[in-house]
This record gives sequence, C-alpha cells and structure tokens, in this order.
Amino acid sequence: MINHSQSSIVGLLLAGGFSRRFGPQNKLLQRLHNGQPMALVAAKTLISALPKSVAVLRLPATDLTEPMHALGFEVVQCQAQHQEMADSLKLGIDFALQTFPNLTGLVIALADMPFIKPATILEVAQRLTPDNIVQPHYAGNPGHPVGFGSDWITALRQVMGDQGARSILRANQAQIVRFDSPDAGILKDIDTPADLLSLGSDAASTGL
Repeated sequence: MINHSQSSIVGLLLAGGFSRRFGPQNKLLQRLHNGQPMALVAAKTLISALPKSVAVLRLPATDLTEPMHALGFEVVQCQAQHQEMADSLKLGIDFALQTFPNLTGLVIALADMPFIKPATILEVAQRLTPDNIVQPHYAGNPGHPVGFGSDWITALRQVMGDQGARSILRANQAQIVRFDSPDAGILKDIDTPADLLSLGSDAASTGL
C-alpha cells in the first residue's frame, strides 16, 4: 500500500513495442514458470505497488486488454502511427494526464521486465517529488523502473526515437536521485528467446 503522499503518483507500463529482436513470436505473451505471460506478470507487480496505473498496449499482436482491465489498469492502445518507443511513451503520458489530471509523478515500467519486486517500485514512488528523477541501482548499475516528477512531463513528451527517456537521464544526471536496491530484477529485461531461457532460474527462485 502507498500512503496519501504517493496517491497522485501514477504507474505507466509500456507494452506497445514490436518485439522485433525476439523473432516472430510476441515476447510479451511468452509464459514464465507460473504459466502467465511476462507482460501480465510485470503488470501485476506494478499495479500492486501503484493502484493508479496505465498500460500502453499494441493490438492485435498483444491483446492483453481484458486482463489489464481486470487488474485495474487504465488501457490505451498504440495505433499504426505509433512506431517508436517515444511514440508509445507520449501516448501513455497524454492518456495518464487525461485520466489522472492531478498526478504529481510517473513511474515508468517496462512489460519485458517481469522480475522487479513490488517493494522496489514502491521505493521509487516514495522517493519521487515533482522536480526530481528517481532510479534504483543494483551492484552499481542503473535499472528500472524510473520515476519522473511532474515537472519532467514536458521534457518526456519531447523525446524522439527508440531511446525513450534515456536522453533525459543522460542530460540530467545531477537531478537523478539514486538508491541502492537489493533487487536484481531491476536489470533483467527479456529481448530475445535466449534471454528468456537464461532467466529461467530467476523465475523459479521468485516463484514466477
């Protein structure tokens, strides 16, 4: 549970990519050890920490709309013109602003990172203020999710290409609040079938 001071922080799950590196199968629908699609596992984790959350989906390849609604997500769907990560990011931000106009920050999570723990997401939210950026680190390496205070929304809506918000992080190192996390899942994304196989032991150890 989050307290009242975090009640205006919104989770944003990006699940609108094309999964080109994974091959012909959509990686977000690949099932983990618990039999559930990885995108749904990542979604459950995010919304358990941030009950106000938005999921950005691409249809028809990733039809998780009903399961996301059942979890409590607000859902927005990518269209043909939304070809790059920046497009789906801006789509999600605009939808979040319409749905939660009083939001004070966004915690941006990726649907291909199903091993992050709810406590990590909650700590990002707890450290977030309107004017800062929050990023967890594991063993000295920056990971996900990343929190952006509402003052950064204009900059987020101006990003271009497939780098997403990375350009903002690179250009504003002094504004990032970093904290050490024991959660190795913040570094584990799944881009290829080999990634999925190599993470099998992590799925088993976390009960996924």
